[in-house]
Amino acid sequence: MRPLIALLALFAATSAVAEPRLIAALDIDASRHDLAVQTAGTLEDGVSGNILGGLGSGLAWAGEDTFLMLPDRGPNATPYDASVDNTTRYYNRFHSFRFQREPASTDLPFTIRATLEATTLLWSPKSLAYKGEAPALNAADRFYFNGRSDQFDAAKGSTNPDNARFDPEGIRVSADGKSVFISDEYGPYLYQFDRATGQRLKSFALPAKFAAAHLSLKGDEEIAGNASGRVANKGMEGLAITPDGRTLVGIMQSPLAQDGGTKASYVRLVTVDIVTGVTHEYAYGLSNIGTVEKPKYAGISEIVAVNDHQFLVDERDGKGRGGVGEPSFKNLFLIDLDGASDVSGLSGAEALAGKAVTKTVFLDMVAGLKASGVAGDTIPEKIEDVSFGPDVTLNGVAIHTLWIASDNDFLSTIDGKPNPNSVYVFGFSDADLPGYVPQVLAR
Repeated sequence: MRPLIALLALFAATSAVAEPRLIAALDIDASRHDLAVQTAGTLEDGVSGNILGGLGSGLAWAGEDTFLMLPDRGPNATPYDASVDNTTRYYNRFHSFRFQREPASTDLPFTIRATLEATTLLWSPKSLAYKGEAPALNAADRFYFNGRSDQFDAAKGSTNPDNARFDPEGIRVSADGKSVFISDEYGPYLYQFDRATGQRLKSFALPAKFAAAHLSLKGDEEIAGNASGRVANKGMEGLAITPDGRTLVGIMQSPLAQDGGTKASYVRLVTVDIVTGVTHEYAYGLSNIGTVEKPKYAGISEIVAVNDHQFLVDERDGKGRGGVGEPSFKNLFLIDLDGASDVSGLSGAEALAGKAVTKTVFLDMVAGLKASGVAGDTIPEKIEDVSFGPDVTLNGVAIHTLWIASDNDFLSTIDGKPNPNSVYVFGFSDADLPGYVPQVLAR
């Protein structure tokens, strides 16, 4: 095990937490490499194939001090081939980290050391649709997923599970701890993988309305070529699992094309019974961060379960470190599906209007970070991960923890300055979030 960096607490509690407050922050050095040394060769864009970046696409607590961190489809910020949106044959993977609390050596409540313990590549035992050169690590019964945009069967729709292209965005751990569920933007796909080996075990069938019929190597062309289905690069961005481990809840980053696309304001949540596959759909209204005359809607980045009917949804602007301008809107909203209308049979923005779940602000992340001394221009643009974590004790009081993380797009520096994968830990009490139920995970 190799420590990466110490996690330093920023807030020393003097009493029980009265509201969600920042208690720690971690920057993981994005110039390091992961443990999949077999993928260490250079990608098409010149970037190392096992650079430790993009960790903030998905974050899941796996019990005790273990967390799983999920990169997305890989590096594509370096221009090399616009015909494939600069995507590469980056092997999809997830990482297992230990965030270990250690005795405090200062007046801060605790420090935590982050150690990367494993990197797990994702693959299918069944042949996948590739274009051009297949992954070098493929074997007779092992076919790896990768992030390049041209890895699909053009004769089938975007949700074809035989496509090799995969853009992971959300990850959650099964109740028995033996597998993980991962959502994606290309399909959207919702897959179950063996946690130890990375083998795909199951593909969940989502309603047909989510599929795009006409695929392209370029996202803009795919958007123009489809009047229905998910908008390219704005698929199933967030994923939750209920504490009992029975239900998955996926949320789209943007409205479906038939619901108005990126200019509309209602996205869909999909609940999936893990055993039966039965689905239900609900509408969520995006916040207008523009004006009445020129509306501009926030994007969805994550969803996490509070209990079996309440959830926190991460909505954010596109500003901050890695973006343009200082951030002002990055909120976690509390929603409740109890009594909400199932919109499975509805289509179009007008039909969804009035059916959206109610939402209230649980945490203004920008305000919370600034209140604890984090400079606004250092707050990451892409705060995309949310996960509950283990309880901690501050001054003899047990509190819950909420972990959020950012996606650095595999860019270790921006304008000559470090651009790490950042993790922030907030502490909260039962009074802050009544009804909170931790996920039950087998040991």
